[in-house]
Amino acid sequence: MSDGRRGTSDGVDIGPTARGTAGGGRESHSPYYPPHGEPLRAPWDPEEPTPGRRRSVPGARDHLRKQTPVGRFFTTWGWRAYAIPVLIVLTALVVADAVAATGPGDAGTVAEPEAPGIVGGPAAGELPPSGRLPEGGPFIEAGSGGFRTIPGRTDLIGRPTAELFSYTVEVEDGVDTVEFGGDDSVARMVDATLANPKSWTADGALAFQRTDQGEPTFRISLASPLTVRENCGYDIELEASCYNASTGRVYLNLARWVRGARSFQGDIGSYRQYLVNHEVGHAIGFPAHEPCPADGALAPVMMQQTFGVTNAEIFRLDPEGVVPDNDDTCRYNAWPFPDGPPTGG
Repeated sequence: MSDGRRGTSDGVDIGPTARGTAGGGRESHSPYYPPHGEPLRAPWDPEEPTPGRRRSVPGARDHLRKQTPVGRFFTTWGWRAYAIPVLIVLTALVVADAVAATGPGDAGTVAEPEAPGIVGGPAAGELPPSGRLPEGGPFIEAGSGGFRTIPGRTDLIGRPTAELFSYTVEVEDGVDTVEFGGDDSVARMVDATLANPKSWTADGALAFQRTDQGEPTFRISLASPLTVRENCGYDIELEASCYNASTGRVYLNLARWVRGARSFQGDIGSYRQYLVNHEVGHAIGFPAHEPCPADGALAPVMMQQTFGVTNAEIFRLDPEGVVPDNDDTCRYNAWPFPDGPPTGG
């Protein structure tokens, strides 16, 4: 929620906003002082009394000398003597409230906004057990950060009049693909998935073509978990995949490619097809995730099946998202058009 949450991250996608405190200055009210040499008020008893004239109030000077400092303060400042302490107390309360609003350790910090362009990373919600990586084969945690393009091209997949998306298939340097068939096996899986009649070209609106030269529309990249975290976010500790528009890459997480997902009950091949279709879906213009529409239905390909196929599981991950908090549970599904091309498509 990633909440925000959350370009969305795949999981969903999320950041936070900067907070400031408004400080109010106190105005200093000085008493009115007459010009130099003039008294503050008319004296009851001049220093040099007029000869032959009695003081109007006998002993007045003795009375003033006995006045305490506090008494002189109130005598001098009048009503202001009551207003100034009240203003000081109010100012202290405002400052204390502003400090408390920032929370412990927040003073002087600014919340980091969610990285722009990331679509599909997990939101910063509660970690659902269904999203944890299952046991399975080994994989390298970190690659070099650079990528090697797998040689090869395909013919146009889809109608010639459809919107064309070109792509490359790449593997991060340092990632050894021998354990699952080598680089060419990765490329064949991607190509076969996008060429399947149940994939994104089924309705005739989109077309794909793989290339290994020039600047493609996007790059489909198998990457180590640490590289994915750097480019997709890691607000919660789930191995996710995503599309990052800033880098022009679909990041397929090696950990998921090797081990799949607890909630996706199909074989590892079906899960890889789902992973490709879901993340490519983000790249071709489908940023939003979808809920399970009804208990027992096939999951939409844009549901976050890596983290769960029950709405309540996804709700825990992203309470601010579109998925309701109910127990509707879908069956796993790897395809945008699981029933094949629409009638007339």
